[in-house]
Amino acid sequence: MCGAHLQGLPLNHQLTTRGARLLERTVSSPHYRLYALAGGPPLRPGMVRVAEDGCAIEVEMWELPAAEFGSFLAGIPSPLGLGKVELADGRWEIGFICEPSGIAGATEISHFGGWRGYLASR
Repeated sequence: MCGAHLQGLPLNHQLTTRGARLLERTVSSPHYRLYALAGGPPLRPGMVRVAEDGCAIEVEMWELPAAEFGSFLAGIPSPLGLGKVELADGRWEIGFICEPSGIAGATEISHFGGWRGYLASR
């Protein structure tokens, strides 16, 4: 997770009420850009994999019971979705990704290192 679902943020309850548990805090590989998407509330970021000039982005790894995965996925609005995200240690895990078309009109915020850094700057 890289945005509003992070521990203590507005959508984290969508994980915890489904019995999810936080496994670790880490960062992505340096192949991503993070954007503050238009719309809200709540405010949401979009993380997009890029071929060059990327950054490592702060993320959380959560374990969600398999029986809860479908209902969680069904509640994710476009342009966001779940897909494979490369972590700094080389693992590929399921996480939030954003369709490239979703960043039209968004603000690039990668230099904050993650969603919490961006929120703290506001």
